[in-house]
Formats: sequence, structure tokens, C-alpha cells
Amino acid sequence: MFKRMAATIAFGILAFSAPAGTVEQNGATTCDSRDAVLEFLSTRFAEAPVAMGVAKNGSLVEVLTSGASSTFTIILTRPDGTTCMIAAGQGWESLSNLSPSQTRI
Repeated sequence: MFKRMAATIAFGILAFSAPAGTVEQNGATTCDSRDAVLEFLSTRFAEAPVAMGVAKNGSLVEVLTSGASSTFTIILTRPDGTTCMIAAGQGWESLSNLSPSQTRI
């Protein structure tokens, strides 16, 4: 179920993502080259990749954080090389350190 939901989200993001351009535009989905996005997130928020996976459609999905209980960004790199920031926030928690009963929402 989770894999199907993740693939559906990834497909929806690909279908509606903004064209390549600047990295930051009033909180809207923004896209640029992967190098430019990683440089922006590293410089502005001290974020680095902590997890990644390849979606069924060939897109690379990555989670970047600046450390425990801090900022995070989720980016998606399409097969054509365009990278889009699709989510960002604060209060990152790594669930790998929690017991299964603590991960229920």
C-alpha cells in the first residue's frame, strides 16, 4: 500500500511540477538543476541528503535534513535531470531510532 501511495504521489508531482527556474519562489514548488538545489539547501539551511530511493518512473526522491529535530526538505529529480523541491519543514525526527509502538500516528 505504501509503495503504491508513494508512486502515486511521485507521479502527481511529475505531472504538476513547475518548470525549471529559480530555487525559491514564495513557497511554491520550485525546480532547477540538482546541483543548484543541493547547493542552495546546503548553504541556506545546512541540509544534506539522509535518505533516497528511486520511484517506479525513474525519478530520484531524496530527503535532506540539517540534523535531528531541525529542518528538512524532500526533493525529486526527474529522469531529465530537473530537481524540484516538493516539501519542506521543521522538527525532523528519525523514526529508525524509535520502537514500532512509538511510530504510530
